[in-house]
Parts: sequence; C-alpha cells; structure tokens
Amino acid sequence: MTNRKSQRTLVALTGAVALLAVAVKLAVAAFHHNRRRNKEIPGVDVRVNLSASEILKLADRVIAESKRVHDGVASVPVDKVSYQDIIALAELDARNFPLVQSCLFPRLVSTSKEVRKASGEAEWQIELHVASCSKREDVYRVVKAFASRGEYVSAESESYVQSLVRDFERNGLGLTLARREEVQNLRTQMDKLSMEYIKNLNDDCTFLVFTKTDLDGLPSDFLQSLGRADDGSFKVQLRSNIVSPIFEHCKVGRTRRKLASEYGQRCKEVNMPVLETLVQLRHKLARLLGYKNYADYAVEFRMAKTSTRVIDFLEEISVSLADFASRELTVLKDLKNKEEGDSPFGVEDLLYYIKRAEEKEFGIDFGSLKQYFPLNLVLDGFFKIIQDTLGLRFDEISDAVVWHSDVQMYSVSDSSSSETLGYAYFDLYSREGKYGQSCFVSLQNGSLSSSGARQVPVALLISSFHKEVGGQPGLLRFSEVVNLFHEFGHVVHHLCNRSSFVRFSGLRVDPDFMEIPSQVFESWCFESSILKLISGFHQDITRTIRDDICTSLKKWQHSFAALKLRQEILYSLFDQVVHSDDNVDFLELFKYLHSKIMLGLPILDGTNPASCFPNSAIGYQATCYGRLWSKVFAADVFASKFRDGLLNKCIGLQFRSKVLAPGGAKNPTESLSDFLGREPSIQAFVDNIVSSNSS
Repeated sequence: MTNRKSQRTLVALTGAVALLAVAVKLAVAAFHHNRRRNKEIPGVDVRVNLSASEILKLADRVIAESKRVHDGVASVPVDKVSYQDIIALAELDARNFPLVQSCLFPRLVSTSKEVRKASGEAEWQIELHVASCSKREDVYRVVKAFASRGEYVSAESESYVQSLVRDFERNGLGLTLARREEVQNLRTQMDKLSMEYIKNLNDDCTFLVFTKTDLDGLPSDFLQSLGRADDGSFKVQLRSNIVSPIFEHCKVGRTRRKLASEYGQRCKEVNMPVLETLVQLRHKLARLLGYKNYADYAVEFRMAKTSTRVIDFLEEISVSLADFASRELTVLKDLKNKEEGDSPFGVEDLLYYIKRAEEKEFGIDFGSLKQYFPLNLVLDGFFKIIQDTLGLRFDEISDAVVWHSDVQMYSVSDSSSSETLGYAYFDLYSREGKYGQSCFVSLQNGSLSSSGARQVPVALLISSFHKEVGGQPGLLRFSEVVNLFHEFGHVVHHLCNRSSFVRFSGLRVDPDFMEIPSQVFESWCFESSILKLISGFHQDITRTIRDDICTSLKKWQHSFAALKLRQEILYSLFDQVVHSDDNVDFLELFKYLHSKIMLGLPILDGTNPASCFPNSAIGYQATCYGRLWSKVFAADVFASKFRDGLLNKCIGLQFRSKVLAPGGAKNPTESLSDFLGREPSIQAFVDNIVSSNSS
C-alpha cells in the first residue's frame, strides 16, 4: 500500500512507549518480509496496462460473449429449462465482471488521455448492452418459467433467481407491450429531466461581489483563488466548494446572510417545474409497476422496506435529539450575541458558530495534528488492527504487474489457515489525469462456480495523497485518516464476502447496509488506543498523539451532532414525503418541515427546495435517508460490540463471519441481528450524542 522501497530512519527508542512502538512495528513487519515475487497472480483475471485499442477490443469481446450466453438461455424451451440453464447467466457474470472492470477502471487511474477516453467509450458501449439485456423478454420468459417451478439447489440460488426475475419486472417485463413501452418512455423522460436539472445548476454562473472587508475571516489563499471585479472586489460564484468556506470562516453576518439567501435561490425559476414534473413521472412509473408511490418502489428491497418506516425512522431520530439540539442552538445564539451583538440567529450562522464554538471548546490544531499521521505509519497501524481483530493478513506482492510505479498489490489471507481470500491494489498517490478523490473499486467479485471452485475477490483502493518528498513522509490530515479507514472498510468488506454468486458479492448488497461496515471502521479512528497505534510524530514516531488530544477528538466527533443532523433530517424528510404522496406543494412542504425540524429558525426569504437539493433529482431520489440510516446502525454495532473490546479477535471474527461474509445473499437485518443478538436499534446513536452533550 505504501512506498516501502525507501528506508525509514528510526530514532532511538526508550521506555515503555518505545517498547510499545517496537511491538507494533514488529507485529506488522511480517508483510514486509513475505513478499511473493510473481507477476502472474493465479485466480486474478483483471487485465492491467491495456492500450486504448485493447480496451475497445476487450469491450467488444465481452459484449459478444454476453450476447452469446443470453441467446443460449433464450433458446431453451420454457418447459425444459433447468437450473444449469439459468446458472449460465451467473457464470457469465463471474467470467465477464473482471474483464468489464479491466475496461472501465483505467479512466480513473491512467495517465494516458487516449486510454481514459477509450475506457469512457467502453463504459458507454457496455452500459448500452446491459440495458438491452435487461429488456430481453425471451430471456425473462425462460427465467420466470424456472422460478415458477421452484427447483432450487439452495436458499442462495433461490435468492439469485428471484433477483433476476425482480430486475426484469422492475424494468417493465411482465407487463403488456403497451405498458412496457410506457415504462421505457417514462424512464427516458426521467433521465432527460434529471440531467436538465443538474445541467441547470452546473451551468449557473451567478456570482456575488464582496469587498475584502465583507469577507473578513477568510484566509488569504482562498481570497486569491477568487475572481476579481473591475473595482478589485471579489467575485463569489454560487458553487458549494466556494460558499462552504465562507459560511464556515466569514466573520461578517450580513455577508453570510446575503450569500445564503442567494445560494438558496439558484435556478429556482427553471428547476422547480423540472423537479415537480420529475416527481410526478416517478409516481406514474411506480404505479405502472404495481406500487402505491415512487418511495415504496425505491425502498422495497432495502432494509427500510417501506416509505412509512423511513419517515418513522427520521422522525424518531429528530424527536429523540430535539432537546439536545435546542441546548446546542442556545450555546450558538449566546456566542453570536457576544460577538455580533443583539442580532437574530439564522440558518446561515450555523456553520460559522459551530466552528467557533468547537475552536473555543477543543482547541484542536488540525494543521499541526497532521504531523502525527505519516501515511506509512497509518497503514501499518491499520494492517495490525485488521490482523488482530479480523484475522486478515496483508502481504505485499513485489514486482506484480501494475499500471503505475506508485501502485502496490497485496495478497490477503486468513492469518490462521493461510487460505488466500483475495487481492488488493492500492493506488494512493496523486498524479495528473487520475481521479482526485478516495474511493473503492471492485475489480473482481468472489463467487463459487458450479464445479465448486472459488473465484477470489480483487479490490482497488484509490486516493490522491501527496508522496514523500525530500525525505519528508506524506502526511495525512485527520479527516483523510478517517476517510481512509472508511474506504478500507469497503476493501475489507469486499475481501471477506463469501457468497456463492457474483450477484451478491463485493458491495452488491442492500444499499442501506453497504455503508454500515465502513462507518464502523471510521469509529475506530476516535478511540484513544487506536489513535496511539496509528500515530507518531513524523520526525520521531515514538511520540504519539497526546492523551488530551485523543480525548478532545473523541468529544469533537459528536460535538453539536444533534444540531448538525437537523438539516440532513429536513432534506431526507422532504425527499421522502414528495416521493410518497401526490399533489404536494413543494414550497409549502419545505417551509413546514423547516419550521418543524430547524427549531424555529426562520427560512430565508426566497429559499427554494429545487435550488438546494440536487440529490432529489438524480442518484438518491427517495433514498436520501440512507447515509443517516447506515450511520445510526453502525453506531449500534460499534457501541454494542467493539467499544469495550476494540481489538477483541473473537468479536472481530464474529463480525467477519456474520456481517461481512454473507454479502447480498442474506437479509442484512438478519445478519446484524445475528451478530448483535437482537434487532438493530437507534439507541446507541442517540446515547453517543447525549453523552457528548452531558460531558
């Protein structure tokens, strides 16, 4: 994962801290000394270093093979279809998935513009083919005929066949030809409107002009990044990456208010009718497919199951934390009164005064804190945590074929049995042309063939950290440490999945469940013993983070959490209600929810839900609650099982076998209940915030 060709300079170690540091380094040293030197990795079908022409040829081959198998299934008489006929689709998925990913992942990591372009073209061709397969009535009839007979060889095979039927029918198959055509027309209109909505926001070039005095509190490098008006004033475009720092740092209340008011009205004239039409089309689609409303269609196969349960969940969280949110708001109002005099507190003041209050209470210098998080040390600590807790061992494979010299590959095995569980590529450093955010990519999903042979999973972790320069190690901000643990969680989840079908492997799980394991991994970053394990001053790694800083980080994790959640609950409720009912006045609903959820803070004049809520248009429609859902139940898992036994291997192995291993083949609520010994609850999440308010 890290650049281990360079040697670290270790200072003399003394005392108990030195013994601990030595123990940690020895515990993780194993993967330095067990590198396997082979370029051809058995069981890995991912192709790396493909040229532009090779990517396009491989995409054509993948599509041709898929068409051949689908044609073969379609040719089977419905009265003679067997399990082996259906399983051909699963084995096609297992064979083709790593080849598809070989075509697609280069657009994220390649330094060649031609390769990235070819990868994008391949993605478009493959998506068109997949869409055409999802509409094949001839294949659907055969699959449906087999499903109606119920001749399954296992519960997982039944889940697989039923999921095929479900996907076909949610795409309109099973309806009359006229209704099926209507479904496709609706989807086309919805796609067009969604893109129009986002395009309107992206194309909006509205800006406000402020003087340097208006922007008091903003750092000079930020001001220098802004455009200038003819008179030397600063142009502030209404983009989230520009307005967010101003809301956090600007000392001038009238600036924050003016900016918030204008930001909340972006494109309202063009996007409100787009959003209203879009929601109505979604309801129409859902009813054609047999659902009461679009929200029920969207959540039926998620943990929440129904829109009613989603709304109940959001309101329960809101009510449970209302008193604590009110206390937090009182603190902020008092702080504003001291700094700005007797002026009303508005939603535009939240970010600024939360930050001011946290600075006063915790005094954490995050700029200096990064000196305690050299990337290599954080990675070593993570490997030790995973080995000690989940029984996973990462061994670097030297001289593996990779697409860039920065990339490293690891074999991942069970530390007890030495069974190879999978492989992971780590591409962690920034470079030109590379995707600029941290993310996880599944390159090959695990599965079990009909002959009993297991295909191992292969993961890719992408980040854009700075490399070691002039002997100075790459240092991580604390937020980057937390994010890295989150993405590691996806890697570990992918590698531990033991489902039989590619369909249920990797992160092909219930979307409500998908983020829960990674949220659990994030929680480790705020525990003192873990912080000591993954930290060390870059010039003297025996100097770990001070105890008082660990305590402050723990408290900071939940500071003003009840208040911060209000806006997320507001938008999630709005999203759920408009997708649950017809004839909703969007603006009146937003005003009502705002007054109910935001503790009486007045809505800014002109604020429009179509201006500040792009997720309702594309990607997360009727499912905006999902982030909070995963956060709540991850808190339950961590508090109930890991908080008092952070490196408890017995608990870790249970988590691995009961939560991570089943993948999408098992109902996630059942998996969590099996691990917890009861149904998941919101109580631990609420208790975390309550205890933070009480301390």
